[in-house]
Amino acid sequence: RTPDDLSRQIVALQQREIVLKEQNSTVMNSARILEKARQQLQEEILRIQSQLLDEKKKREQHEALVRRLQKRVLLLTKERDGMRAILESYDSELTPSEHSPQLSRRMREAEEMVQKLHAHNTELEAQLAQVMEEVGNHKQRAEMLEVEMKVLKSQECTAEQSTAITKEEVDTLRLKIEELEAERSKLEEEKRSLEMKLEKLTLQGDYDPSRTKVLHFSMNPMSLAKQQRKEEQQQLQEECEKLRELVRVLEGGGSVPGNLEGVGSFQSQEIAELKKQVESAELKNQRLKEVFQTKIQEFRKVCYTLTGYQIDITTENQYRLTSIYAEHQGDCLLFK
Repeated sequence: RTPDDLSRQIVALQQREIVLKEQNSTVMNSARILEKARQQLQEEILRIQSQLLDEKKKREQHEALVRRLQKRVLLLTKERDGMRAILESYDSELTPSEHSPQLSRRMREAEEMVQKLHAHNTELEAQLAQVMEEVGNHKQRAEMLEVEMKVLKSQECTAEQSTAITKEEVDTLRLKIEELEAERSKLEEEKRSLEMKLEKLTLQGDYDPSRTKVLHFSMNPMSLAKQQRKEEQQQLQEECEKLRELVRVLEGGGSVPGNLEGVGSFQSQEIAELKKQVESAELKNQRLKEVFQTKIQEFRKVCYTLTGYQIDITTENQYRLTSIYAEHQGDCLLFK
């Protein structure tokens, strides 16, 4: 893969990472909204439960009031019947002369009492009907609150399931983002390595023929040098062939052919000249060695005089450092 391919792949991964991060933020926002809705539902459930408890308490109070009123009505009815029985027994004991005025007075009193009792009973019945109506209303409201609480609980379960699914999606997206970041880091490392290799090849003179076009001069010195080298190589090969032929002829003890005599004499002269050059070069090297040896000795003496230290080679890769101020001749430092 080329650096351009890696760059395109890294850009694609970065875009994909941005998309996943946006999805992650969207999912996180949805999760926060669902969590807030779940908390609101829980608060609503708690409020409705408290209202339901209040309504149940009120219903129990009204039912107790109804029982007390019913007991009171029963007591009043028994009291009325007892009083009626007492009046009847009392009236039966009266004489006919006493019966009329007493009876009339008693009848009036009884009628008044009966009217009062009727009024009281009517009032109690009205209160009882009102209480029963309130009990029915409270019971109906309690049933409605129970239904609403069930609906809210079902919504809370749905919100919890949605929250769990959202958390799983968030974890999945987080893992994908981590994998993409690791892959992007790996690709960036490969890109840097390829760019370094490409830069190295560019510095070495390498190039891509599909992108770079190299122009050559018509009288290119490099081409001329290659051509000259090729001609010299061909000429030397021809001379080598002639010399091999001459050697075979001389080894066989035969006479030198006419076409090889010039080669033999030419080679003899060339060999003599080469020997002279070698001897001259050896003599020059010998003189240079002597001059170098003399100069080195002078340089060592100067260094020894100036610094007070002298370095001698004892064996191969082993050196000895001595000081002019040493107390004993054997005081030295050996190192490699």
